[in-house]
Order: sequence, then C-alpha cells, then structure tokens
Amino acid sequence: MADIHIEEFYKDAAIALAQLYNAFPRRVNLFVEDIAGPDETDEFGLHSKRHMACFGALLWLAEEGFLRYVDTIRQEALDQAVLTQEAFTRLSSPAPDALVEALRGPETTTPPSLPPSLLEDLSSHIHLVRTALKSRDSARIGHAVRATLFTDDKAPAR
Repeated sequence: MADIHIEEFYKDAAIALAQLYNAFPRRVNLFVEDIAGPDETDEFGLHSKRHMACFGALLWLAEEGFLRYVDTIRQEALDQAVLTQEAFTRLSSPAPDALVEALRGPETTTPPSLPPSLLEDLSSHIHLVRTALKSRDSARIGHAVRATLFTDDKAPAR
C-alpha cells in the first residue's frame, strides 16, 4: 500500500486532469475545494495540510508541463488553467491494451460489436482515469494516473 499522501496526490491529479479535459480548450479556474473537499482555515488563516497538498499537486502538474495557468488565486485555485497540448494528446490517446485490461473493473464490459472509433474512446487514458475515479478504488486511480503521467512514450515536455 502506498503512503496516504501519494494516494491523495493520484486522486487530486486525476480529478484535476478530468476537469481540465472536460473544459478543454476553455480556460477555467481550478479550485482546490472542488478537488480535495471543503477546508477550514485555522485561527491564523492557514489551510489544512490536505488542502495544501492538493494545491501543491496542482502546482506540480503545472511545473511538469501537464497544465498552464495565468495566476494563483491565493492558495485557493489556479486562475485560467488549461491542459497543455502534450497532456491533452496523452489523455486522448489510446492506452496499451494490457493496461486497459488491467484497469478494467468487474463493472466494465465492452460489447464486441462497437465501432472502432468508440472502442478507441473507451481505451483512452482519460476514459481509464474517469473509470478509476468512478470506482473510488485508490489502487485503480493510482495505476491510471501513473500510466497517464509517467509513460515515457508521450510524456509532456517541460
């Protein structure tokens, strides 16, 4: 089992990438609370460790070339965030068949008579990320995010 903060990073990254993919090519504000849940600041106005970890994950995605943004809104959000071309291409591309089979849950069945274009959509990285998020299974989410972010063949450039 991975450390809890790594599992939370994978979940935060998956949610952020899915939100940005759903809005692409529009620029949107990416709010930490929409990803990590509500947060109460302490008596000094500081956010929780969980909130700051999510904010850090968003900044890391930007630093590693997966998204761009215009500015931060305090430590609450990224202003006018959008996927980079490389990230959009990666999320849209088909995942290897072995990965699709490995991440396929018991609730997922693919009728053999589907058109090739639909089969390709169902095997895309974004579909794997969305399916993993719906399953709420930390291991599946982690596997889908690692396969999307850390595969060498089309990883975003810095």
